[in-house]
Amino acid sequence: MNKKATRTTHCERRLITFAVMSAAVMQVLDTTIVNVALPHMQGSLGALPDQISWVLTSYLISSAIFMPLTGYLTDRLGRKNYLLLSIAGFVLVSALCGLATSIGEIVFFRLLQGVFGAALVPLSQAILADTYPKEQQGRAMAIWGVGIMVGPILGPTLGGYLTEVASWRWTFYINVPFGMLSLFLAWQVVPDTPKKDRNMDWVGLAFISLAIGATQYVLDRGNNDDWFNGKNIVFAAFLAVLGLITFVSISFHKKDNTVFDVSIFKDRNFLVASIVLAIFGLGMYGSMIIQPLLLEDNLGYPVLTAGLAMAPRGIGGFISMLFVGKIIHKYDPRYLIGLGIIITAISNWIGTSYSLMISPNWITFPLFLQGLGLGLIFVPLSTVAFSTLPHTMRAEGAGLYSLLRTIGSSVGISLVITMFSRHTQIHWNDLSGDVTPYNLALLPYETYAPVLDNLSATMELIGGSVARQAQMAAFVDVYAFITWSFVLMLPLILLIRYKQPEKGEDLPVGEF
Repeated sequence: MNKKATRTTHCERRLITFAVMSAAVMQVLDTTIVNVALPHMQGSLGALPDQISWVLTSYLISSAIFMPLTGYLTDRLGRKNYLLLSIAGFVLVSALCGLATSIGEIVFFRLLQGVFGAALVPLSQAILADTYPKEQQGRAMAIWGVGIMVGPILGPTLGGYLTEVASWRWTFYINVPFGMLSLFLAWQVVPDTPKKDRNMDWVGLAFISLAIGATQYVLDRGNNDDWFNGKNIVFAAFLAVLGLITFVSISFHKKDNTVFDVSIFKDRNFLVASIVLAIFGLGMYGSMIIQPLLLEDNLGYPVLTAGLAMAPRGIGGFISMLFVGKIIHKYDPRYLIGLGIIITAISNWIGTSYSLMISPNWITFPLFLQGLGLGLIFVPLSTVAFSTLPHTMRAEGAGLYSLLRTIGSSVGISLVITMFSRHTQIHWNDLSGDVTPYNLALLPYETYAPVLDNLSATMELIGGSVARQAQMAAFVDVYAFITWSFVLMLPLILLIRYKQPEKGEDLPVGEF
C-alpha cells in the first residue's frame, strides 16, 4: 500500500481530489467548449473560415507534443511544482485568450494554453493514484474518469450557454475563477515528489515533436485541404513518418536519457489498453463531433437546446463510472469493458435508424445509454493499463496514455468529418437524380409555386429539402461506422491478461 496514502486523511484526500480534478476538467473542457463558439469568434475577430480552425489546431498540436514530456518534467521540477506551473500558466493564458483582439493573438495564446494544459490530465491521474490507498484505487480511477469523460461531454452544453447569454470570450474566462481556486488548493494540500537529475535527448524530442505536430496537422486540416491531393498535407505526412521513424531508431540505439522509454510498450496490458483507448477516443469524439451538427444544422435545434439534449450522455457516464468504482474489485475488468463496448455499440446503432422526423426522445435516450457504456469502458481500461506496468514507468505511462487518447480522438474527428462531407455529396447526387417533373413525391411543392411566384425559389426550396435528406443519410452512415469501430474493439479485450486475486488480496488498480 502506498505510504503517502496511509498518512492522508479523508478530508485531505477530498481537497487534493478537488484541486487536481478541477484543473484536469479545465483542460479537457477546452477541447470541446470552444467548438460551438467558433462562428461567433470568426465574426468578432474578422477571421476567414480557414483561419478560425487554427484556434483548435494550435491547441491540439502543442498539447500533444508536450504530453510525452510529463515524466521528464515531473522528475526535473517535482510533481507539485510542475502542477502549480501548469495550472498558473493555463489560467493566465486562458484570460489572454478571452482578451484577444485578432486571430493571430488567439492562435498564439491557444498554442501556449496547450503547452501548459498538456500535463494536467496525466498529473491528476498520478496524484489521485498516490493519494488513495490500494483498496480505494477503483474509486480514485472512477473519480478521475468522471472528470475526464464528463468534461468534454458537457463542453458543448456549457459552451453554448455561455456564448448565448454572454459572449464567446466567457468560454475562456470561465477557467480563471476555477483555476485560481485549484491553484490555491494544490499549493496548500498536494504533496510533492523528490526531484531527480535527468537528462533529455533533445534530438529525439525534436523528431517526436515533428511527428506528433505533423500528424495533428494532417488530421485537423486534411478534410479542408482535400487530403493527399493537397501538397501541404502530403508534405506534413512525410514529415510525420520521417519524425516517427527517426525517433524510434534513436530510442532503440540510445537506451539512456530518451524522451520516454519505448520499452514501455512491451507490457502487453499497457499496449492493448492504449490501442483500445485510441479506438475508444475515435468512437467517442467522433460521435460527439457529429451530434451538434445533427441537432443544430439538420434538425434546427437552437444552440442551448442542442446542448441540453446532449447532457444525458454526461449523466449516464457519471452514473456508470461511480457504479464501476464500487464493483471493480469484485469482477473481471474485461467483462466490464466488454459490456460497455456492447452497450455503446447498441446506442450508436440506434442512430442508423434516424430520420428527419425523429423525436427528442430518440436523441436523449441513446445518448444516455452511450454515457453508461462509455463509463463502463473507461475506468476498467485505465485500471488494466497500469495494473502490470512497473512503478518506474508509470509516470511516463500516464503521459503516453493521455497522448494516445488525444491522437485517437483527432483521428476519430477527422475520419467522421471526412466521411460525413463525402457521403453527403454521394447521397446528394443520388437524391437529386430523382428531382424530375415525373416524380409524384414533388407534387406537394406545386402548392408553394403560386405563393413563391418564382420557379427558382421553388427549386431552391426543393434543393434545401434534398440537402437535408442527403445530410441525414450521411449521418446514418457515420453512426454505422462508429458502431463497427466499437465492435472491432471486442477481440482486443481477449489479449488482456488478468489474474484473479487471491482471497483477501486487492486487485491492482492503476497504482502509480
